[in-house]
Amino acid sequence: MRAAATQLSVNLNKIAVLRNSRGGTDPDLLRAAHACLDAGADGITVHPRPDARHTRHDDVLALAALTRARGVEFNLEGNPFAPPRAGYAGFLRLCELARPAQATLVPDGDAQLTSDHGFDFARDAEALQPLVAALKALGCRVSLFADAGADVAAAARIGADRIELYTGPYAEAFAAGEAARALPAFVATARAAQAAGLGVNAGHDLSQANLGAFLDAVPDVREVSIGHALVGEALYAGLAETVLRYLALCRGERAGAAS
Repeated sequence: MRAAATQLSVNLNKIAVLRNSRGGTDPDLLRAAHACLDAGADGITVHPRPDARHTRHDDVLALAALTRARGVEFNLEGNPFAPPRAGYAGFLRLCELARPAQATLVPDGDAQLTSDHGFDFARDAEALQPLVAALKALGCRVSLFADAGADVAAAARIGADRIELYTGPYAEAFAAGEAARALPAFVATARAAQAAGLGVNAGHDLSQANLGAFLDAVPDVREVSIGHALVGEALYAGLAETVLRYLALCRGERAGAAS
């Protein structure tokens, strides 16, 4: 049995991709956020990229205001090393303006289609430490994107509060019928993080099909951030119903799981 229900933060990037494909304001990002929160989601996540391919500067500020008014978590993801440019103030500056409850640092380059690896703490810890300190001074809880098997104790040493396990490899293994091969590394990494005083989040390619098995195996996952699969599944079942199904999985229930 799990110690407590895992929190669900809905990533709205894919809603913004659809909006941006035609310009204008439809579908409306704030309306989607309200729908997710009305259905019971615990928070909202976005990962604005410097090229504004989906969520933008104005989206971040609007969602920060909405989540603050609703009294829920706003999780802002981004690469703290990406330089500011026209239309992108830089991750630290966005956090200064939005004051998210959680800042999740992710080492994604401009050319990456999506996040595909965690930090190399042996290489990046020294550069990350002052950024972690600056974000905590803003009142943000700081989470660092980490691969299964990473030296997560280093994340604790530089002041992080949590890690977010990059679950792409688990999702690939699950799809291939090899989840049992992939899960032990995630279990060991979560336990190592918790032993170092870190909370554990998880995200990337999690879906209704694979989420339950992951949460059953990996101890005390505080929060999952899910967007791509959730938005895709919502095309068939509706946004509110899909959020409800994920919440059931986060509580350890199986009735809402996809077959």
